[in-house]
Amino acid sequence: MSASPPDMPPAVEFTGISKRYGRTVALDDVSLEIGDGEFFALLGPNGAGKTTLLHILCTILQPDSGSVTVRGADVVRNARRARQNLGVVFQESSLDDRLTVYENLEFHGLVYGVPAAIRRERIAQLLDIVELTERRDTVARALSSGMRRRLEIARALVHDSRVLVLDEPTVGLDAQSRGTVWRHIERLRAERELTIIVTTHYVEEVEGADRVCIIDHGKIGALDTPANLKAQYGSESLRLVPRDEATRNELLAQFADRASERGEALVFTVPDTAFVDALLGQYGTRLRELSYEHSSLEGAFLALTGRGAKDQLAGPRERTLAFARQGGEHTR
Repeated sequence: MSASPPDMPPAVEFTGISKRYGRTVALDDVSLEIGDGEFFALLGPNGAGKTTLLHILCTILQPDSGSVTVRGADVVRNARRARQNLGVVFQESSLDDRLTVYENLEFHGLVYGVPAAIRRERIAQLLDIVELTERRDTVARALSSGMRRRLEIARALVHDSRVLVLDEPTVGLDAQSRGTVWRHIERLRAERELTIIVTTHYVEEVEGADRVCIIDHGKIGALDTPANLKAQYGSESLRLVPRDEATRNELLAQFADRASERGEALVFTVPDTAFVDALLGQYGTRLRELSYEHSSLEGAFLALTGRGAKDQLAGPRERTLAFARQGGEHTR
């Protein structure tokens, strides 16, 4: 799904959004629509502007100019209604480690004024979907990283939000836990007809997105389906796993304009066979794994930005908590 039907307003609409920090332009006249029920990925390197865009969407920041609506509610003029439609999972955890799984969800429902009977039913449903029912009385600090992330996703939906914003939802998780988290996200999306907006530096995670927006220097560089982006901008790539950290650092320093980190591997765009021959001639004996990949979304990203997708997103705990506190203004 790439857009809402003609008779249905978009789930989220950005119109002419600009934002400066002093002399630095974070966003420069950004406009885009995200359709109802769409799986939408927002990608960009450090300093690209995507985190600022998300914080404006989530009512944490206000734009210098332009407007944003969430299911028709302006995030500045009607922030309370906009937040009611948003479920947000930031990179930094804001769970209360002293509370149990159930208590974290219950408290969120109370903050948003969800009636008791509905709250109990919804929490039970969400715990089932994210497979935490048997852990409902476990204190949050005793959960694994993957379980904590699943709990945060469930918590973001207790107030029946229809737009789920995921800021690096699998950062710091191992491959198995990342897969589990995405399996639950897909189930939630299907069962609750959610609009999903996600940022991630694991580009392969959004290969199944309806559309991908690549933003850099505060502007949209490309916006299309993954297949179209790969066809237009993708390039062949070389995936390497260095034997040691010293080799890894040397490769990143020497080929900074072509390298992207993907877990323990490094991925290089390949301009020609001479590049491959030169790299392997110099580092071949210092590599543990080597594979050649055809056109990929990662390659399209590198072609458009000239930088790797690995990104440390903002999302300080204080900003996350500020969003949660603002949610308490909602009416029943």
